[in-house]
Amino acid sequence: MLNKSDFEQIRKEMRDFEVKREETITASREIINLSKQIIYSVHRNDLENANKLIKDIKNKIKLLDRRKNYDTGISLVAFQEYVEAITFYELIKNNKLPTKKDLDVELEAYLSGLADLTGELGRKAVHDSIKKDFKSVLRIKEIVEDIYGEFLKFDLRNGELRKKSDSIKWNLNKLEDMVFSLQLNSRI
Repeated sequence: MLNKSDFEQIRKEMRDFEVKREETITASREIINLSKQIIYSVHRNDLENANKLIKDIKNKIKLLDRRKNYDTGISLVAFQEYVEAITFYELIKNNKLPTKKDLDVELEAYLSGLADLTGELGRKAVHDSIKKDFKSVLRIKEIVEDIYGEFLKFDLRNGELRKKSDSIKWNLNKLEDMVFSLQLNSRI
């Protein structure tokens, strides 16, 4: 009556799914960790270490399936963190913002990573202000302003991406306040 081989096949599919799910979780955690290390290295101006970590993260990101999340949202977070780390590194080292196509990521991961990038740029502006690199502070404000201008052109529904878009506005406000304060003190 029951097709036992059919049930055996289903059990195999379920086991395979669980294996892939665990691999996705592990790889995602490693990518998130590497992203944080890259950002930290860039903040410390240790671009040599950041470059080494970027090689590692680019190998790890290939392990994630862009179309399947295996009942976990951690892979989306990993892609977002990847975008944030790589774009931060490229902006600081090469004065270039990689495109969605350059990074080979999905739309939501790219936009979320860019939104998160503006927070790191705000922190860099604070560090640069302390080092009296006021031209860098102004440049960073202009970059965040450009990113925010592009996000304003989207019709975002209420959700995570909308919240991240709002965070760009707050990061820009902080940067504008910083630039204004520096201008009042005749630093720019």
